[in-house]
Amino acid sequence: MLSFPAFARDLSTIRKALLFALLLFVAGGVIGWIGTGSLQKLLSGQLEGLSKISGSLKESAHPQWSFFQFIFLNNSIKGVLIIFLGAIFGILPALFLLINGGVIGYLIHISAMQGMDLFDLIVKGLLPHGIIEIPAIIIACAFGLQFGWNVISDLFSSAAAREKRSGAWPAFMRQTLRASIWIVILLFVAAIIESTITFSIFS
Repeated sequence: MLSFPAFARDLSTIRKALLFALLLFVAGGVIGWIGTGSLQKLLSGQLEGLSKISGSLKESAHPQWSFFQFIFLNNSIKGVLIIFLGAIFGILPALFLLINGGVIGYLIHISAMQGMDLFDLIVKGLLPHGIIEIPAIIIACAFGLQFGWNVISDLFSSAAAREKRSGAWPAFMRQTLRASIWIVILLFVAAIIESTITFSIFS
């Protein structure tokens, strides 16, 4: 179950979903960059909420430990849930990718407008943990999108086609379980980096 080569093979079976997830994330980033009006209010509200949480965590007795706990639990719970919530026609993983990409795009755009050093923001602030965290989230959402597609395919297929596909469900559920474990592991590593290296740089 914990075999990484098996996990890599699982990813090769959902290549289209992975590509679509990546495109949605990038599209979210572009939308966040150019977003105006109500969209801008939504994205700024997301950032304000994160800022308030960050402020309260910094005031705790052990800020780095508090940051690690929050980041890991928040990301890993969402990462696993988004896989299985994808069963609702893949809607929630798609929205999750658009919103998260949008927040990053909006953050970079606002920072650029305020004259901040984008090299520091991206290379020092986002890249150390993001190089692991962002792919893990995209992978989780890709499995969620694939889950939704499988459900849609079964709903709108003939009885014979559903019967033929029924044997594929146990294998896919094993893949989602293995993916859940590896996503939690990857997000654990990302949380360590974010609560140590990134925290130290921006402190």
